[in-house]
Amino acid sequence: MSQLIKLLLLLVFFSSLNAKTITPSEVYSQVILIQKELHSIMVYYNIKDSDDKVTQLNVILKPRNVWQKSYEIMIKINILRNTHNLPSIKPVNMTPVLHLNPDLVYEQTQRILTELKIFKLRLGLPKQQFDEERFFDKTPSDVFNGLNTISTSLDLLNQGGLTPSFVFTENMKVYDDISLILNFLEIEDKTIPRLKNKNATPYVTFETGMDILNKIKYLQINSGLDFVDFSGFRKKKIIPSDVFSLTQMILAELQTIKAYIGLKAITPHAANYKTKTPIEVDQLMSWNLRKLNLIQSLKRRKE
Repeated sequence: MSQLIKLLLLLVFFSSLNAKTITPSEVYSQVILIQKELHSIMVYYNIKDSDDKVTQLNVILKPRNVWQKSYEIMIKINILRNTHNLPSIKPVNMTPVLHLNPDLVYEQTQRILTELKIFKLRLGLPKQQFDEERFFDKTPSDVFNGLNTISTSLDLLNQGGLTPSFVFTENMKVYDDISLILNFLEIEDKTIPRLKNKNATPYVTFETGMDILNKIKYLQINSGLDFVDFSGFRKKKIIPSDVFSLTQMILAELQTIKAYIGLKAITPHAANYKTKTPIEVDQLMSWNLRKLNLIQSLKRRKE
């Protein structure tokens, strides 16, 4: 190999080490572009934004939580596609990682932008070019709140929030992830679902979801992992979409557990359910908590 080729290979290697890292502020600029694209669609269909401003959550979140919020948006875009007789596109999922960085969230914003542009093209909506704004000192929480506004706008565009069946489907993913973890840790699982609580409400189910997140936080702290305090997610009025969003946070936090113990399995796609009720969602959420409580500590698998 000539000296010139060796030099070129070294330059490529060192340039890859110095690859640009995308900041939350740069991701936030893409979120604003998404908001503009979505607003143009809402204007076309004469759908007004709600007079009630979306609550800005005062929670210190991680990029993994933001990524999961973007996954939620992709699911809602699929609902939009189906409403207009376009086929579903499965959202991208990924291998569990301990520390997800903003670069991966940026990638998700590009997928969302592309899907919205495809939707406009397929439905014959006018093309528009929006200027990209620059922002500074934005945090993952700022990006999350921006995506939360987008998620709420999609509910309006879809003429309704997510149904209990959608929430049940996502909780089946939680069930599958916890089952994978228990099997990997060689923990015997003899749990069974409790009897259905006929008085279950989204609020009750939401609180069970908070118990799951607190259990995950306990395991994270005992294993020296970074954690998130989700208490700021609590509010007085809970609807199925809130339970859905909380389920996404459970899925995001479970990925750190999987990554820590060496479980590389990607969260399986669940079957689509059509006729599930809030009572059945509550039953499944409670079962997931029972299963997770079997884990007293995490054992890291040696490479």
